[in-house]
Amino acid sequence: MTLNPFSQPSELPFELPPFAQIELEHFEPAFQEAMAAQLEEIAAIVRNEAAPTWENTVEALERSGQYLARVSNVFFNLLGTDTNDAMEAIAETIAPVLAAHTDAIYLNEQLYQRIQAVTVPTDPESQRLYDLLLRRFTRKGVNLTAEQKTQLSAFNERLSVLSQAFTSELGASTRKLAVEFATEDELDGLSPARIASAKKAAEDLGKAGYVIALELPTVQSIQAELTNPASRAKIYQASQQRGVNNLANALEIVQLRARKAELLGYSSHAEFVISEETAKTPEAVRGLLHGLAPAAATNARNEYKLLVEAADSDITGADWSYWESQVRLRDYAIDEEALSHYFPLEQVLRDGVFYAANRLYGITVEPRDDLLGYHEDVQVWEVKDEDGQSIGLFLTDYYARASKRGGAWMSSFVDQSELLGTKPVVINVMGIPKPADGSQPLLNLDQLRTLFHEFGHGLHGLLSNVRYPSLSGTNVPRDYVEFPSQINENWAFDPTILRNYARHYETGAPIPDALVASIESARKFGQGFGTSEYLASAIIDLAWHSLTTEQAAALRVSDIDAFEAQALLDAGLDVDQLAPRYRTGYFAHIFGGGYSAGYYSYLWAEALDADGFDWFQEVNAAGAQATAETTRQAGQRFRDLVLSRGGADDYTLAFEQLRGRSIDLAPLLKRRGLDGTL
Repeated sequence: MTLNPFSQPSELPFELPPFAQIELEHFEPAFQEAMAAQLEEIAAIVRNEAAPTWENTVEALERSGQYLARVSNVFFNLLGTDTNDAMEAIAETIAPVLAAHTDAIYLNEQLYQRIQAVTVPTDPESQRLYDLLLRRFTRKGVNLTAEQKTQLSAFNERLSVLSQAFTSELGASTRKLAVEFATEDELDGLSPARIASAKKAAEDLGKAGYVIALELPTVQSIQAELTNPASRAKIYQASQQRGVNNLANALEIVQLRARKAELLGYSSHAEFVISEETAKTPEAVRGLLHGLAPAAATNARNEYKLLVEAADSDITGADWSYWESQVRLRDYAIDEEALSHYFPLEQVLRDGVFYAANRLYGITVEPRDDLLGYHEDVQVWEVKDEDGQSIGLFLTDYYARASKRGGAWMSSFVDQSELLGTKPVVINVMGIPKPADGSQPLLNLDQLRTLFHEFGHGLHGLLSNVRYPSLSGTNVPRDYVEFPSQINENWAFDPTILRNYARHYETGAPIPDALVASIESARKFGQGFGTSEYLASAIIDLAWHSLTTEQAAALRVSDIDAFEAQALLDAGLDVDQLAPRYRTGYFAHIFGGGYSAGYYSYLWAEALDADGFDWFQEVNAAGAQATAETTRQAGQRFRDLVLSRGGADDYTLAFEQLRGRSIDLAPLLKRRGLDGTL
C-alpha cells in the first residue's frame, strides 16, 4: 500500500484532496489512524494539568479531528458520487465504529467538566460556540448514568448500521429497477439527445434497447415528456417499487430513535430534533403543515379536474405531470422541450449562476483546469472576491452515472475556519443525463432551479467568514440551511439574470419576451400538486418521528402503508392519484440522511425566502436609477448578515436585521397560491 495521503494536510491549493493519490485501500486504515489520533488529542486536553482555559480546552477541542475530517469528507463524498460494492462494504464496517468514536468524545465527563470550567470570551461567536457545545454534550448523553450511556451507545451504533443499510439498499434497488425499453417508439416525446443517452446507458450496462435511470422522487421528471401512457406507467411503477426491502430498516430506525429520545428525556424524536431548530417545537411544525394541507389539497384536486378535461379521460398518478405539461403548453404557451433550448448547462452556469453571484456578492468564478477532481466529469473552479483575493474552490459534478446516488446536493471537502486557517472547498452534485454525443445538456425548468438552488448552498459554504469550524458555513439548523439555497433560486428568473444566460443553444438568439412572460404567468400553475406532494412527505416524516416508544413498538412492516395513509388523512391531504414525493422505503432524506423530523424545513425556509426575496425586490425598486449598484448593496447586506455568518449569529435576529421586522408569511402563501389560508 502506498503512503496514506490523508495523514497530512494536502499540499494542493486550498488543501484540495489529492484524488489521484487516493486508493480504496487507504480508507479503512486511515479511518482507524484518524480516530486514534483524535482520541489522543482529546486525552491530551483532559490530562492537561493547567487550569481549563478557552484556548487549552474549547479551542483545542475545535482543533481536534482534522485528520478524521480529511478522510471522512473524501470517503462520504465519494460514497454518494462514485461508489462501488467495496466502498459500500467499508461504509457498513466503519459506520458503527464512527458512532462509537463520537460517543467516546461526547460521553467523556472529564472533558465536559473542563468545558464547563472555562471562562468564555465576551465576543458573540465564542458565546454561541460555548452554548452549542454545552447543548451538544447534554443531548449526546453526557449526564446519563453509566448504564444509560451503554444503552445509548448501543442505540447509536445500531442506528448507524441501519442508516447505512437503508442507503445501500436504496442505491441497489434504484440501479436494479432502472427501466428498460425495447423500442424508440416507447420513448416518444423525448428529445433525440435524451433518447441517445438512454441508448448509451443500455450499452454501458451491456443491454439492448434503452435504459432510463430512476431519480429520487416518486414522480420522475421524464413522465412529463413521454407521450405513451404505458411508458409513463412503467416508470412510475418502478419508482414506487424501490426500497421494498428497506421497510424493516425504516421501522427499526423509527423505533430506536423513539427509544433514544425517551432515554434523553424527550417525548419523541421529533421533540428531540426540533428543539434545536428555529421552529422549536413539533406543535409549531404541525400547525404549519396541517394548516396548509387542506388548501393545498383543494388546489391539487382543482388542477386534477383541469387535467382530466384536457385528457378527456380519467388519468392516474403516472399521467399527472404529462397532462400538466400539456395544459401549460395550451394555456400558457410553454413548450418545455422548446424552452430547454435556451438553457444549455454550461451557459446557464457561467452566464446565469456565476453572473448572478457576481452582481450580488462581487465574486468571480474561474476554471482551474490544472486541478483534478475525483472523476473525469468533475470540474474545479476557483472563487475570488471583488478585490481579487481567493475565497476557495468550487467543484461541480453534474452528470448522472451508475455509481452516483440520485438527487442533488452540496457538500464540502474543507470547511472555512479562521482558527484552522482553512478556506472552503465546496462541491455541488446533480444527476443530469449526459448527452451521448458530447454536447451540452439542455436543462428543464426543474434542473434550472436546482442548479441555482445548490449553488445557494455552495455560497453559504464558500462565503463563510467565522473563526470556529463548528459554526462554519452550512453548520446551521436544517430549517435555516435551506434559506440561502431557496432564495438563490429566485435569481434564475430575475429578468436581468435571465436575459444574460437564456440564449438559444443553436442560434444564440435571446429568449423571446413573450416566453419570459409565459414563464412568469405559469409559475403558480401546478402549485397545488407541487405543494401537496411535498407536504405529504413532510407530514409522513413528522408522523413517524412523533411516535412515542410504545406507539412505535406496536407497529409492524405490514402497517406502514396504512400508517402513511392515516397521517395524510388526519392532515386533510388525501388526494386521489397524488403520491407523496417520497414514501417510507425510499425516503433517503430522513432514513439515510440528516433530515429526520426535519423535512418540513424546506417549507419553513421558503417562508424566509419568500419574504426575504420581497426585500431584495423592494430595495431594487427603490433604487431604480441605479439597479446594478443597489443590487450589489443588497447582496452585500445578505452576505454580511446571512451567508458569511454560518451558525455564529442568532438566526431569527439576523433575518429581522435583514428585513427590518419579523417574518411575514403572506409572501409564501401568495407564491404557493394559498392566500388567506392562515
